[in-house]
Amino acid sequence: MNTHKRTHTKRNKDRVVSNDMLIPFILVAALFPLWGFANDITNPLVKAFKDIFLISNTQSSLVQFAFYLGYGVMAIPAALFIRRFSYKYGIVLGLGLYAVGALLFIPASMYGEFNYFLAALCILTCGLALLETTANPYILSMGSPQTATKRLNLAQAFNPLGSLLGMFVASNLILNNLHVAKFRAEEKAAHPEYAQMLPSVVDGKLTDALQQFAVTNPVQHQLMQSADLVTIRTPYVAIALVVICLLFVYLFYRLPNTQLMASDKRDQALKPLFIKLINNKPYREGVVAQVFYVGAQIMCWTFIIHYGMAEVGLSAAEAQHFNIIAMCFFLASRFLCTYLLNWFKAGLLLMWFAIAGASLMCLVVFIGGEVGLYSLVATSACMSLMFPTIYGIALNGLKADASIASAGLVMAIVGGALMPPLQGMIIDANPIAFLSAEQASFLLPMLCFVAITIFAYRVVFIHKQ
Repeated sequence: MNTHKRTHTKRNKDRVVSNDMLIPFILVAALFPLWGFANDITNPLVKAFKDIFLISNTQSSLVQFAFYLGYGVMAIPAALFIRRFSYKYGIVLGLGLYAVGALLFIPASMYGEFNYFLAALCILTCGLALLETTANPYILSMGSPQTATKRLNLAQAFNPLGSLLGMFVASNLILNNLHVAKFRAEEKAAHPEYAQMLPSVVDGKLTDALQQFAVTNPVQHQLMQSADLVTIRTPYVAIALVVICLLFVYLFYRLPNTQLMASDKRDQALKPLFIKLINNKPYREGVVAQVFYVGAQIMCWTFIIHYGMAEVGLSAAEAQHFNIIAMCFFLASRFLCTYLLNWFKAGLLLMWFAIAGASLMCLVVFIGGEVGLYSLVATSACMSLMFPTIYGIALNGLKADASIASAGLVMAIVGGALMPPLQGMIIDANPIAFLSAEQASFLLPMLCFVAITIFAYRVVFIHKQ
C-alpha cells in the first residue's frame, strides 16, 4: 500500500502539472492571452498613428517605446509588491492597472492627443508588467523544478491565442475601418500609373497626398482623424470591461501560495540578493538575452506591416493578414517545442532556433520582396521557444529568489521599447544604398538573433545546463 502511494506521488510530481495544481494552473495560464492581446492589437497602431497624426516612422514607433516602457518602470516595484504580499494580489493589482490604462483611451481619443495615447499605453503595460512578473514564476513554482521549463512553455503556448485575437481585431475592426486607410486606397485607385512604380515609392506618394489633404482640407481631415481615433479606442474599452470581470474572479478565488520563502525571508535586505543575482552568470546573461529576444520579436511583428506595404505593395490590412499567419506559426511551434523539450536540452534547442532565426533574417535583408516577407513570417516559428526557455534557464535553481529575479527578466521586456524606435530611425534614414530602407532595418533583429545564439551556446557548452 505504501509502495503504491509512493509510486503515485512520484508520478504526480514528475508530471508537468500535478493534479492538485491543475485548476490554479489553468487560472494563471488564462492570464497569458491577456498580454498577447494587448501586444498585438497595439503593434499595428505604429502605422495607424503615423497616418492619423501625420508623423514620422521614428515618432510613430514611440507607441512601442511607451508600451514597453511600462515593463521597465514597473518590473522591480511589481516584484517587491509580490514579495511583500502574494502572487494572488500581484494578479489583482495587475488587472486593475490593465483596465485603467485601456479606459484612458476614452479621454485620449476625445482630446485627439498622441501623447495621451502614449501615457495610456504606459499605464496599461504597468499592469502587464505586474501580471508577467507574477504569472511566470508562479507557473514555474507549480510543481517539480525538473518540469518547470516545460510547464512555462505550456502556459506560454496560450499567449498566442490572445495575440491572434488581437491581430484579428486590429485587422478587421481597426485597420479595415480607418478613414485614412480608405483615403490611401482611393488615392491609389485614382492613379493607375502607380502600378508601374516600386511599392516603397507608391507608399511615399500616398503619404504626401495625405499630408496635402490635411493642409488644403483641415476641417475634413480633423473629422477623419477624430473618427479614426474612436475606431481605435473601441476595442480597448471592450477589453477593459473583460479585465474588470476577471479581476473579481481572481479576487475571490483562493489561489495557493507557492512562494518558497518564510515571512522573515520577505524582509531580508535586498542589496545582497541583487549582488547574488548579478554574480549568477546564467541569470545575468539570460536577462541580456531576453532584451535582445523581445526587441527582435517586437520589431518583426511591428514592422512586418511596413515591410509588406513598402516591399510587396500590400495595404495595411493585407499586411496584417501576414502577421496573423506568422502568429499561427508561432502558436503551432509553441506546442511543438513543448513536446521537443522532452527529447532535447532547452539550451541546445534554443541555439538551433536562434541560428534559424538569424538565417531567415538574412533572406529578409538581402533578398527582400515576397521571399523576404515569407521569411519574416517563418521567423515567428523560431521565436516561439525563446521567451519561456530563456526565462526558465535564467531562473533555474533560484527557488526563493525567483520572484525578485523574475523582475529582471520582465524588465528585459524594455527591449521592446528601445529597439523599434531604432528600427524606425533606420527606415527614415535609409542608410545603405544597395538596400531598401525596410530591408536595411531588419539588420537589427538579425543581430538580436546572433546575440541569442551566443547566449544559448554559452548555456550548453560553458554553463553546462
